[in-house]
Amino acid sequence: MIEQERESGRRRTRNATFAVFGLLSMVAGSARSAESDRVSIDSGVLLGVSDGDVRTFKGVPYAAAPQGPLRWKPPRAVAHWTQPRQAIDYGPACIQFPPPGTTDALRYGASPEPTSEDCLTLNVWAPKAAANAPVMVWLHGGSGRFGAGSLPYYDGTSFARDGVVMVTINYRLGNLGAFGHPALTRAARSDEPLVAYGQMDQIAALQWVRRNIAAFGGDPGNVTLFGESSGAISTLSLMATPLAQPLFHKAIVESGGGWFPPSYRKDAENCGIEMATKVGLPGADATVQQLRSLSIDQLKSMDKVCGASVDGRLTSEGPTIAFLAGRAADIPLMIGVNSGEDSLLDHGDGISRAKASMQSTLADARKVYGNRLSDDDLVRVMFRDSLAMAPARWIAGQSWRRQPAFLYYFDYVDEARRPAQRTSPHGSEVLYVFGTFAHRPDGGPAATPADEAMGALIHSCWVSFAKTSQPSCAGGDPWPVYTQENDSWMVFSAQGAHVIPKLAAAQLDWQERRVRWLLWFARIQSAFKSAFNGWGG
Repeated sequence: MIEQERESGRRRTRNATFAVFGLLSMVAGSARSAESDRVSIDSGVLLGVSDGDVRTFKGVPYAAAPQGPLRWKPPRAVAHWTQPRQAIDYGPACIQFPPPGTTDALRYGASPEPTSEDCLTLNVWAPKAAANAPVMVWLHGGSGRFGAGSLPYYDGTSFARDGVVMVTINYRLGNLGAFGHPALTRAARSDEPLVAYGQMDQIAALQWVRRNIAAFGGDPGNVTLFGESSGAISTLSLMATPLAQPLFHKAIVESGGGWFPPSYRKDAENCGIEMATKVGLPGADATVQQLRSLSIDQLKSMDKVCGASVDGRLTSEGPTIAFLAGRAADIPLMIGVNSGEDSLLDHGDGISRAKASMQSTLADARKVYGNRLSDDDLVRVMFRDSLAMAPARWIAGQSWRRQPAFLYYFDYVDEARRPAQRTSPHGSEVLYVFGTFAHRPDGGPAATPADEAMGALIHSCWVSFAKTSQPSCAGGDPWPVYTQENDSWMVFSAQGAHVIPKLAAAQLDWQERRVRWLLWFARIQSAFKSAFNGWGG
């Protein structure tokens, strides 16, 4: 798929100079009793379902199965089918790679079986009478290791009922989605993208949307890309990827940060050599055939994911450098964080490792953060600020931007039902955005009326942004465009949606000062590598 688009682009250039939980049986059963719906796309006819005012098409292949000789290759076009294809069940999730030592990945967003390498499918929810409707494309989270567009809390029905064509996708994960090795580099064409295969899948899905979404009533000229956690990081990365930039027109970044140290193809190749040795192959001398013959269990036994942000072909600089230099997509943007991003530390020895890494800065930090917090609580707040809050503000405030940016802080906790919870954990906003409270992966308490009201409020912000490029929150304050001067955050809390200027400004200013020289050093390093064609180094 990417290969066909790249070749098409080369032809145009030449002519001018002479893109929980799987399927619940209850859902599948009700879908089969609903009215059949038929749509024709570029690869054949699909048979979905129409239930009330929403049309649904699931498990739609957007690229060929990336297995066998296509493992660690850019996605290829799916074969055309001649008979109508059933699109009422989700396709398999991509192979899951939970971090080593994870005992219950499902509660954190992993997908149950079935999983498969043959997983490049997407799902569409559309208003029944849609015509040129805004389109939203969702990239799931999961650390780039697990997750799926078919998880029940990503159900797009609420968006379709509000006039949006919603698309969720699967993309390759773990060391199937990000992997480098000298043998793969040698076997690839000189212009063939490498390493970031999951990102290539995301681009292929966006190319599919551009070609086909009008058949579902969507407007291919009004596509909002959005995601959470690693899906939000992917959104920022795609904003910085030239091949992807024409494929979407707005973006929403939920807990995606913005400060990423650059990594290069050579880093991924060295990691691949190490991991090949770990599973019994001859390290740097392993062949492409040996690598592609590795079993899924062997791939899962690798304790590192061998990715890189720069391959020199698909990408020539890391996303942070692209934002710093003004080469990222200048499109309307919503970006924000949750107040409890430090919940990411509540796994394994996360808090002790974070505390050890920050120990030397705690004394200086107290000059800004004060002395009221314990060391553990200070580490938690610093983690949130440095990982998510300060980078999000930095992205929104880039001076080269001409399109509007909107900054948010999700701090909603229903204290009446959850008195022990002080902040909103990482990922907790997703259920409110999608309105899928009945599908909590952690089996938490049922939604209260206050939860439902917050869900309706925040969902309205996301929908209006997709429609108009301006988030208008039903029952909330008017949401101003972010500028460095007003430093305005939309804060979602038990009191509703209210604008607060200069939220934690002293803390975030301090965090930004700490990384400023690193950002500029990374920019110089990137320019040096580009000038000397050093992408592999």
